[in-house]
Amino acid sequence: MIHLDDAQVSTLLPSPTEQVALMRETLLALADGSASVTPKTQVVHEEGGFANAMPAAWPERGLLGVKWVTVTPSNRARGREMIGGLMVLSAADGSTRATMDAAELTAQRTAAVTGASLALDDRPITFVGTGVQARSHARVIEALGRGPLTVWGRRPEALDELAAWCSEHTPGLELRTTTDRAEALAGAGVVISGLPIGLTDAALRPGDVAADATLLPIDYASVAGAEISRTGTVVADDAEQFESLRPLKHGEDYPRATGSTGDLLRDGRPGGLVVAQNLGSGLGDVVLADAVARAAGA
Repeated sequence: MIHLDDAQVSTLLPSPTEQVALMRETLLALADGSASVTPKTQVVHEEGGFANAMPAAWPERGLLGVKWVTVTPSNRARGREMIGGLMVLSAADGSTRATMDAAELTAQRTAAVTGASLALDDRPITFVGTGVQARSHARVIEALGRGPLTVWGRRPEALDELAAWCSEHTPGLELRTTTDRAEALAGAGVVISGLPIGLTDAALRPGDVAADATLLPIDYASVAGAEISRTGTVVADDAEQFESLRPLKHGEDYPRATGSTGDLLRDGRPGGLVVAQNLGSGLGDVVLADAVARAAGA
């Protein structure tokens, strides 16, 4: 058995385009039921913070594992990462094959699932937020050749920091930044939102975006709230998991998912507004962890 830290995981992960292809396969497997996945088991460890256990198996591929992920908002004040955790990857015989830090795995898996979902809509992209996910999504969007990318943020200094990072790490991506949210959303066909989970003052209203926009939130209902989501079609990476979390994370008035993201990738996007609530499936983590472990010789 080996253990890989975040720095090692980062170097061993497949390329962004390969990650996107793997997450497309994962979304299709979640849609057709070929994988065994249960909804996240959650405990609360501080106000606004939580931890999840995310087990998953894909028998036909011999994949089995579980991720323990923690979200600790108070870490911001300590200058530490908000998201952490541990990935445990098992062999087909149940023995422990590898363990690895889960922060980098989680960040890149999230962006790769968004990348796979971008196949639903080829129009211009706006990202709402300037945190770590803005960076991981910029990598994927550059790799897919989907620029330019418009990013909205409240703080000019945060946008400047993101621009400097992109200049170094994603030089092939045309980046546009603004503190004017209406300007950022004007003309956007796809809106990816990565604001802190639980915000109550950032939700879009009907009319803020195109009536047939594709919303890809990674912040639950902070931006793609119940009001605008009721005007369109809601899907999720794992519809069963979404329903188990919807009352707690999105609110009782949030519309149910009518299908999965994989359904739309397989069958096509419906007309009108589409909201793909990709909450993060343990299967995606297991698939990427497997790729990392194989690259490490495990």
